[in-house]
Amino acid sequence: MSPVARRGIMKVLKVIVEKHPDGYVAYPLGLKGVVVAEGDTYEKALAEVKSAIQFHIETFGNDAFENDDIMETFVAEVDIRV
Repeated sequence: MSPVARRGIMKVLKVIVEKHPDGYVAYPLGLKGVVVAEGDTYEKALAEVKSAIQFHIETFGNDAFENDDIMETFVAEVDIRV
């Protein structure tokens, strides 16, 4: 078990939840690597990503976290020619 999990430190992470026609996709901000989960409902996707985050932290310990906390998160639109 990693030092983070052993000490029981609580850390708040921001999680993005996207609604798609066939369900929800959730992923955290502030972690190194890729952590993604899905669910049929918002609640299920959030529960699944929480479990995936916990596994990621137990696997990588303090190295799982980005160096700086994310203070604010914005959603913006950009025009892209396709």
